[in-house]
Amino acid sequence: MADQSNSDRVGEASRALVALMARLRDRGHGCPWDAEQTFATIAPYTIEEAYEVADAIERNDMPALKEELGDLLFQVIFHARMAEEEGLFDLADVAEALIAKMTERHPHVFGERDMRTAEEQTRAWETMKAEERARKRRKDGSPTSLLDDVAMALPALMRAEKLTKRAARINFDWPSADQVLEKLEEELGELAEARDHHDHDALTEEMGDVLFVIANLARKLNVDPEEALRQANAKFTRRFQYIERKLAEHGRAGPQPLEEMEALWVEAKAAERRDQGV
Repeated sequence: MADQSNSDRVGEASRALVALMARLRDRGHGCPWDAEQTFATIAPYTIEEAYEVADAIERNDMPALKEELGDLLFQVIFHARMAEEEGLFDLADVAEALIAKMTERHPHVFGERDMRTAEEQTRAWETMKAEERARKRRKDGSPTSLLDDVAMALPALMRAEKLTKRAARINFDWPSADQVLEKLEEELGELAEARDHHDHDALTEEMGDVLFVIANLARKLNVDPEEALRQANAKFTRRFQYIERKLAEHGRAGPQPLEEMEALWVEAKAAERRDQGV
């Protein structure tokens, strides 16, 4: 009975959301801003909401997570409504396609195949996705590329890691992390050369190459580059704010001598290590 009651609530809430979105998009009586949006104008908000979900999880803020998941769900409803208006598909089509895909990709749950470990499941998942890509064709009828479905909208560092991981499936990859490090040294040399020539276009290109190799190195070392950089950002924020607090304690703000701020930075590092028992 409890499960049925919860299912009823989900159904009622979903229908209410669809109705709410239809009202907001109504050209005569809805919200002018919502009514004039397109897939392209809403896409950045969809990406932003996904990041806010991740941020709430990282902060372990469950009330915020509930709110942010609602905001992300609203984005799904928004896109589905715009597609329905154009006669492309509706929310039910989205849900039905998702159910079909997840059922097909989990034969160990919904079929007879037996997979006992997460590693086996991951390999099977990747195989099924590769088979799906092989069946697809581009709009012009040409075969798809192995890289086609690595989303352009991903953060650049994350996309670089995924591109190299995908290429590695057909052995287009350095055998070891040591060789990637050698390539990084080469790219850093080319970056320095571009700087010395004051060539901004070349400098931009070489900086991109350095970051791309770093993303590849992270993959070879089994490190998530986005997570590593998030942690570095958080660490910088903590230590910089320590400097600000210490300066404020002495009534100081604004630009300060670099040597003093570096000394406070070292203090912040030492304080963190003491707190961590290092």
